[in-house]
Amino acid sequence: MKILSRLGRLMRYTVAYAAITHCTFEYIGDFVLCKGPSMEPTLHSDNVPLTERLSKHWRTYQPGDIVIAISPIKADQFICKRIVAVSGDQVLIQKPIPIEAEFSGNSDDKKKPVMVKDYVPRGHVWIEGDNKGNSSDSRYYGPIPVGLIRSRVLCRIWPISEATGL
Repeated sequence: MKILSRLGRLMRYTVAYAAITHCTFEYIGDFVLCKGPSMEPTLHSDNVPLTERLSKHWRTYQPGDIVIAISPIKADQFICKRIVAVSGDQVLIQKPIPIEAEFSGNSDDKKKPVMVKDYVPRGHVWIEGDNKGNSSDSRYYGPIPVGLIRSRVLCRIWPISEATGL
């Protein structure tokens, strides 16, 4: 009978710990492992930033915030980008040259980059990676809905030698 009592207590603690952990990571904040070069030199591949989800309730996202969002292209993937413009802001962007034009031998395809002026619609943000030459971002898929933003990056916690606020 003593073993069943201990097993029952262990199960209660396990369920309570799991519920607290789930609520903390789902509603307060969590850790994210960054992969890829799009945010270099701010965040490198294999850096771990600490993120929070609470401030969206009392402050709006602002240009300069680094956010974790659901990819508008691949919904099962998260992206880490910097907000460049918010609703109503004007963005002047250089449309990327299609990859086919870069590798084709035809010189007619290699045109000068085109600058386009656009506005960010209500309820959306314009995000870009810090490494503009190696980032798939709003320049490719346009502004993203604020609802896709999962959290805001507070600081880098790994590697410890590079731990800083962002």
